[in-house]
Amino acid sequence: MDVSFSIDRNSPVPLYFQLSQQLEAAIEQGRLSPGTRLGNEIDLASRLGLSRPTVRQAIQALVDKGLLVRRRGVGTQVVHSQVRRPLELSSLYEDLEAAGQRPATRVLDVTTVPAPAEVAAALGIAEGAETQRVERLRLTHGEPLAHMCNYLPRELYDFRRDDLEATGLYRLMRAAGTALHSARQSIGARAATAEEAALLTEPPGAPLLSMQRTAFDDTGRAVEYGTHLYRASRYAFELQLLIRP
Repeated sequence: MDVSFSIDRNSPVPLYFQLSQQLEAAIEQGRLSPGTRLGNEIDLASRLGLSRPTVRQAIQALVDKGLLVRRRGVGTQVVHSQVRRPLELSSLYEDLEAAGQRPATRVLDVTTVPAPAEVAAALGIAEGAETQRVERLRLTHGEPLAHMCNYLPRELYDFRRDDLEATGLYRLMRAAGTALHSARQSIGARAATAEEAALLTEPPGAPLLSMQRTAFDDTGRAVEYGTHLYRASRYAFELQLLIRP
């Protein structure tokens, strides 16, 4: 492990917390990639001039977050970083790409279907009108992160499986001439069904973040409706809150 750490002994911030925060930052920034082995607690404590209990507490904090794992005979390893996504009108693929998370897509289904009532209401089209339904599994570092189902007006788009596997949906929509402008989005949480758990490699009943989004172009027309599920152990939404004047 070639990452250096700076511990301020005069800071009121506990030493273990300083170390855990710097380790977490190194994981999120890709300086400690998945699979990287940390030195044992004794070596790390000696290297940083910290006590072994302090180092153990810092490591345990990241084990509890799911960023590190202890394996017998192997030691402590980096598992993955948690994706923190700002609430902006952007695609998950582009956000992951910008964060160096090496996104990949597994297309589960691409088909033309009549719009169900919920989809028709969101897109402002007649119930039963033709839509292109796209179902995908988004992966980072080879591990599943999100299960996504999107409905698109059929008269606007006809995306191919190969294109959907190669890049993000919003990038394809922009390439098709859509000027994305705004979206209406709701966020929730629920337990994973057996099928969802299998897709996302989580145990049945594991917590999942849910998101429903309707995107609009610059004319105010609804151009996409999506329902997404994210692994809560790997994913978080970030919001910036301002005081209203």
